Order: sequence, then structure tokens, then C-alpha cells
Amino acid sequence: MAGSERIARVTARFREAFGGEPRLFRAPGRVNLIGEHTDYNDGFVLPVAIDRDVLVAARPRTDRTVRLYSLNFDARSEFSLNALDHDQAQPWSNYVRGVAFYLQEAGLSLRGMDAVVEGNVPIGSGLSSSAALEVASATTFLALGEAELDPVKKALLCQKAENRFVGVNCGIMDQYISALGRAGHALLIDCRSLEYELVPIAGGGVRVVVADTAVRRGLAGSEYNVRRRQCEEAAQTLGRLLGREVRALRDVSVAELAAHGGALPEVNRRRAEHVVSENARTLEGVAALRRGDLARFGELMNESHVSLRDLYEVSCAELDALAEAAWRVPGVLGTRMTGAGFGGCAVALVRGEAIAEFQARVGEAYRAKLGREAQFYVCQVVGGAGEV
Repeated sequence: MAGSERIARVTARFREAFGGEPRLFRAPGRVNLIGEHTDYNDGFVLPVAIDRDVLVAARPRTDRTVRLYSLNFDARSEFSLNALDHDQAQPWSNYVRGVAFYLQEAGLSLRGMDAVVEGNVPIGSGLSSSAALEVASATTFLALGEAELDPVKKALLCQKAENRFVGVNCGIMDQYISALGRAGHALLIDCRSLEYELVPIAGGGVRVVVADTAVRRGLAGSEYNVRRRQCEEAAQTLGRLLGREVRALRDVSVAELAAHGGALPEVNRRRAEHVVSENARTLEGVAALRRGDLARFGELMNESHVSLRDLYEVSCAELDALAEAAWRVPGVLGTRMTGAGFGGCAVALVRGEAIAEFQARVGEAYRAKLGREAQFYVCQVVGGAGEV
């Protein structure tokens, strides 16, 4: 959540840039606890909203002009709600422009605004700075225009803006958790039906700690497309073998894959084994959280990392170094890579009294093995977007 110093800094910059007093809105970033590379296989994911967010300080205008200032980039961008186009020079503004475009396409009446945007979600880390910006922008436009939109519809509209206006083919997880998150809860999302349920994770003095490799995901885009194709091929082949429709690997059980997986090309079998077992782990993890069994949930996180490393092959030396060092620290319940892979972050569940040792030992091991510095973010699990 935004601290008082940060709020004061953003408000002061608004006064300097535009004069007068703004209203403040926020939307959080996220980290996915378990359920990785399952989303485009119609499976299950389990993210939490974290206290790294995007803040928007804004005031409505009497015309249709939107004037933006980004504190992070020290840059301005301006556009009219009557003529929405891309800004090649300030691509960060295209997330705001795309949201405005699709809000208006949905029939909502928007007002122009002056706005200062600031985020402390590390860009490129896999903690979803883009979705936080989209959902914060939508929340601001709706409030200033005195318009209302169901949070689910708001999340879907923000996803559409990223897919079609920005041109990034993301799933729904990031926008859903940013809009729908609740403090102390994870959000189980069924990526086929888009149904969701809140799952409590409070208790035991356990914190979510994100360890950032400081490696940005160079291979993730091209390899993502390869994995997606391999999964689609595996689903088609398994459908023929099972004699029924298999729309996606979501439709295959662990037992069915064990019986028929040998007929798949070896690389496709490994990809399918990860996805099918990861869906099962995610649902077992939800059951463990519901009965307060954080130790079992942590074991499932560890199993997820091994599967992503060995079967799906989307980890890297940096992510493996963080996970393996974390597994040796007492008080760490579970650690796994999170996000697309090939860099980005690992996520750990750590008992409160072990956080300092976790940071020291994992940081030291990472430095010794790779000569790099890891960044650590001790997170609170917070609620979704709203007015500050």
C-alpha cells in the first residue's frame, strides 16, 4: 500500500505540474503463488495482490483532454479522448490510452483529466506493473467520470486494452487479481470459465517474500510461443488417444497422462506432464490453505519449481540459485520461480522470524554463485484497486 511519504511526494508533484488538489487512486501488482504456465492451457492460477502498486493522482478537467506526467520516467504525454492513438515516444502512456479507448467503446462516458502516475512495482520483474497501471487508470477514469463498472468487467476491459491496443497477448490473471484482490487472501482463478474464489492465506506469521534475480526475461517471449504450441499439440494427440474432445491440457487427468503420455513426442510429454501436474498441485494447494496447512502448501511450491525447471524448462541458473538457497533456510516453507521464467522473480513463503536470515543467506549464496545482487521485497497481501 502507498505510504504517507509516497502519497505526499506524488501529491506535491501534482501541485507542481498542474496546480490544485488531486484525488488519489491505486492498483496493486501481484505475485503468483502456484499455477504457472497453466493459464493458456485453460487451467488454474493462484495469485495474491501485493503492496507494490501504481498510484494515480488526478483531477477532472472540463474538456476532453488527458494530460499525464510519469514520475518514474520524468515524462509527459497528452491526448484527446476524441482521438485516441498510440504515443511512440512515450509507450508507457499507451496503457492509459488503451484503457480509455475500451472504456469508451463499452459506452462509458469519460472526462478529461490531469494526472500524475507513479509506481513502485519493479518494471520487467514479472510482478505485473502493466496490469497495475491499466487497472489504476480504469479506476481513475471511472471515478472522475462518476461511472460504475463491475470489477470483473473492469479487469476484462483492461486485459483487452493490453491485448489489442498495446499488443501484448497476456492472460486474465494480472488484471483479475489487481481488480479483485482481498487483503489476506489469494485468488483462485479458473482460466477457462473465468470464475474465481478467494482463498484465505492468513495465519502462522508467514509472509510472502519476492526475490528478484535482477535478470530481465530475454527469452520468455519466443519460448512462450514454443511452449504454447507444444501444449496444443499434446492436447490434440491426447484427445485422439482418449477418444474424446480435449480442448486443452486442463481436460487431461494425471492418470490419463500416465496411461497415454508415452505415445507423445518426449518433449511434448514433458510439457504436458508439467501442466497436468501443476493444475493438480494448484487445487491441492487451495485445499491445504483452506485447512491451514501452510507446510504442505510450501512443499507444493517446491514441487512446482522442480517441474518448471525439469519438465517445462523455463527456469534459469539465477532462479534455480535463489530457490535452492532458499530451500536450505529453516523457516522457509516453500520457494519457486514465478512468472514466465528465464529471469524475473522467485516467490517464497517465509515465517516472520526467518525473514532476516532468508535475505542474508539467499543473498549471499546468490552473490557467491553468480556474482549478482538479488533484491528482496517482503510483501503484504493487500486488497484490489480503489481510491486511497
